[in-house]
Amino acid sequence: MRLCIGRHGFYDKFSLLFYDKERVACKRISMIVSIITPCYRAELTIGQTIESVIGQTFADWEMIIVDDASDDGSARIIKEYCQKDDRIKYLRMNQPSGSPSMPRNFGIEHSRGELIAFLDADDVWLPDKLEKQVAFLKNNHYDLVYSYYEKMSWDGKRNERVIRTSDVTTYRSLLQSNTIPFLTSVIRRDALGDTRFKQIPQEDYCFWLDVLKKGVVAHNYREVLALYREMKDSRSSNKFYMFKGYWDVIRNHHRIGLLQCCYYMMTYSIKGFLKYIK
Repeated sequence: MRLCIGRHGFYDKFSLLFYDKERVACKRISMIVSIITPCYRAELTIGQTIESVIGQTFADWEMIIVDDASDDGSARIIKEYCQKDDRIKYLRMNQPSGSPSMPRNFGIEHSRGELIAFLDADDVWLPDKLEKQVAFLKNNHYDLVYSYYEKMSWDGKRNERVIRTSDVTTYRSLLQSNTIPFLTSVIRRDALGDTRFKQIPQEDYCFWLDVLKKGVVAHNYREVLALYREMKDSRSSNKFYMFKGYWDVIRNHHRIGLLQCCYYMMTYSIKGFLKYIK
């Protein structure tokens, strides 16, 4: 059995019912925003990531951290935070899956929020991120929102490298370039439905295409609300890997015609280059 460890007890992985250590009395956890965080060998960054969630001005959240069988000190650090704040839950995969897809799916299945947000174990949110986006989403009756973000170096130094993306993103516009920064997204559970991450390269891009293909439209808050850490050995630093994954997604998973694929590859390359040099 996998357990979600909280401040006063533990959570059964199937029901996420709360069990007190002293007596088997339980209550359901009901949070408005479920934050899904996959984690693998992130002992150097996971603490800062968690702190950025704890520091949110919007307090009605649960953070579900899914450890992809890390063999470093990640688990110890996460459990220490679980003891301090029972909004943080820890789940662990039996063995490494090799990508964030399975941990994210596992986290979604064990989440309770009306809204779902994604935050990787090396990225950081600014304090008013959730407060601003939840109001933006609810006041305008949107299904999916995102924002600008700022790049930071691997050691956490900010240098005003702001990435600004489209005001509105549809399925067709998303085929040209991934304009929904993953660490900035918040989506309604109803809009997400049964869409889940595929175990493929560029899984986040394919995920958004799957969501938007259903008719969902994404809207940009147009402020910097998150910080993206550029790691030296990250998957996104391998540009050939990214181009190959992009082609696989649009050609093989979304069945786009060959000529259209070539056009979209060109737009993706240009926009990707402009993003890379910032």
